Amino acid sequence: MSLEVLHALLLGLLLLGLCAAMAGGIPVAFALGGSALMVALLGMGLGAFDAAFLAALPGRLFDTLISATLLAVPLFVFMGVMLERSRLAEDLLTRVAGLFGPRRGGLAVAVVLVGGLLAASTGIVGATVITMGLIALPVMLRAGYDPRLATGAIAASGTLGQIIPPSIVLVLLGDQLGSAYQRAQLAAGNFAPETLSVGDLFAGALLPGLGLVLLYLGWVLWVAWRRPAQAPALPASQRPGLLPLLRDVLPAVGLVLLVLGSILAGIATPTEAAAVGAVGACVFAALRGQFSLSRLLDVARETVKVSAMVFAILFGAALFSLVFRGLGGDELVHAALSGLPGGRGTAVFAVMLLMFLLGFVLDFIEITFIVVPIVAPVLFALGVDPVWLGVMMAINLQTSFLTPPFGFALFYLRGVAPPDLPMLAMYRGVLPFIALQLGMLGLLALWPGLATWLPGLLYR
Repeated sequence: MSLEVLHALLLGLLLLGLCAAMAGGIPVAFALGGSALMVALLGMGLGAFDAAFLAALPGRLFDTLISATLLAVPLFVFMGVMLERSRLAEDLLTRVAGLFGPRRGGLAVAVVLVGGLLAASTGIVGATVITMGLIALPVMLRAGYDPRLATGAIAASGTLGQIIPPSIVLVLLGDQLGSAYQRAQLAAGNFAPETLSVGDLFAGALLPGLGLVLLYLGWVLWVAWRRPAQAPALPASQRPGLLPLLRDVLPAVGLVLLVLGSILAGIATPTEAAAVGAVGACVFAALRGQFSLSRLLDVARETVKVSAMVFAILFGAALFSLVFRGLGGDELVHAALSGLPGGRGTAVFAVMLLMFLLGFVLDFIEITFIVVPIVAPVLFALGVDPVWLGVMMAINLQTSFLTPPFGFALFYLRGVAPPDLPMLAMYRGVLPFIALQLGMLGLLALWPGLATWLPGLLYR
């Protein structure tokens, strides 16, 4: 049997082993690392795998642990959890809902606006969806809102934290795409490669993220106009005063401007800005009387759990990537994408379709660490702009929170929704918002400047 055939069989076994392990309920981090290690050992026994690839693993893991970019992940998680524990979302939603509620469709408008504001301050999808589901969903249902519109608006607005910076998915994509971009340039003979920073992705994602907010608002207002019985108004007596509204909104906006503004202005790196945001979140909680030692420990424990999950998957994905490359998988992917009719455009479409389909069964972190290191160097070699590709991937990954059967935003909302609300209503409710997200992908494909204009203006 030739070496090429043996490599192909081992690659198939690697992918089948990964799918079987995840289907069996094994955590993704261990499924990635375990399947890769077993196939690597089998390949070494058959003389089809070079052990030098495994020897490179400690250096790869050490580089991950000392990465200044990835240090922003636990800091942003801490900031988001602290703001969530300080009841920022509850008060914001109460005030904004009271402001817009007396208008037809106003509650859904308030949900979208608060979702966008929380996305730019906390960025934690689960906390946002659960909070809005607990507070807004019962009010919307009692007011006579169509359950599909109510649940769809809450679930979709909660996912805005994946695209509106500062976003953890953009930090992870920035790390993966940055290293892939440099490898692609070195392979092309450019020994002074350009860099791709998380700040570039933050700037590139800002306009598409705000565009998604506008698309969501447009859909909600269209439903309220065309089918007013599905989005009725609340009594005007629930309108809040201006002072309580400003008291809750301005500190959140100030923290967003402090963190995101310092990154876009080039004053601070994303990691430095994340540290400032973590401290600012503590100050914000203290000013609201929500800061204590027990709360700090609770936030720290939650931060450690989320960060440990992210880095465990990253370590498993690093081993998986090394074995995949050692078996010639990257060459097969390069040949497959380069050989598609239509060239670069078809290759990007194929990758986007693959990521969208994987979003039905995998989490965004898993897709980022499994797929991106494999396909990104190939797309960069074909001349794809790294900022545009990163924003496209981020919006695509955002859909994974809404696509059944494993849309995590739907699971979060199901956990706090009334028992008599059918799951089918939630699935039907998010369909228009998934279509809007795919529509934004289409707009970015037609006008890449939506993602590349602002980074070019700020950094080049």
